[in-house]
Amino acid sequence: MPERSSETETEAGSSDRQQRDHGTASSRNVVSLISQLADDNLTLVRNISTGLAVVGVVVIARSIRLITRFRAASEIPARFIERNVSLRGKVHSVTERGVEVEHVPIYLPVISPLLSKHKGALTSPMLVHLAGVELTPEGRVWLQKNLTPAQTVWLKLISREDDALHCLVSQSRGSMWSYCINEEVLRLGLARTAPIVGVLPDSRLYWRLHKRLHRAEVRAERKGRGLWKEDSLWERASKAVRDSALFRLMRRIFKRT
Repeated sequence: MPERSSETETEAGSSDRQQRDHGTASSRNVVSLISQLADDNLTLVRNISTGLAVVGVVVIARSIRLITRFRAASEIPARFIERNVSLRGKVHSVTERGVEVEHVPIYLPVISPLLSKHKGALTSPMLVHLAGVELTPEGRVWLQKNLTPAQTVWLKLISREDDALHCLVSQSRGSMWSYCINEEVLRLGLARTAPIVGVLPDSRLYWRLHKRLHRAEVRAERKGRGLWKEDSLWERASKAVRDSALFRLMRRIFKRT
């Protein structure tokens, strides 16, 4: 009896091993078959992967409007302004109303032409105001000299008012550095700080921007630049003499004679 039992267990163990080996062989055959199919249709697999990637980029680009060309302030989504998104633009002109800028979206080969909604349409610049800044006439002249047509600028969206955008406008200085036009005109004494339109005065954004711009204005005032420039001692003395009553009386006497 013990011998027969031992033989039975041996046969059962052998049968289990054969089943496992058969299962392993089947799995290997399936993997080999899939690998063979992938090798035989490698080009097709690559094309499918590329197609899926392109579709994914298109979906993302559509959802975040990454490559949309905005032709008016009203076309910019509200969430862009709420998040203070930066847009790239090309200067069109500087007028008494503000800076006219043409939006230049991110260009993706093949995809951008497919998603363009304004093929062949004429360019339409957007009106941009320097946020928190009141320009002097000299400041406007400076802008016209330094923001020439076709020059690239970056617009950090702060608020929107009717058909105009209030932005922090930045310009490249060399290949690695850029500077903020809003701060630059204040540092040169070519503008005064002004209330930031479209931003709540008690918000963190308002006070962060106001502090930044006010610092630039104080710097110009301390150095006596632009509108903060003081007359020399001789100029002040001459003006005081001209404005004095005695000087005016002497001029009348000489005119009569």
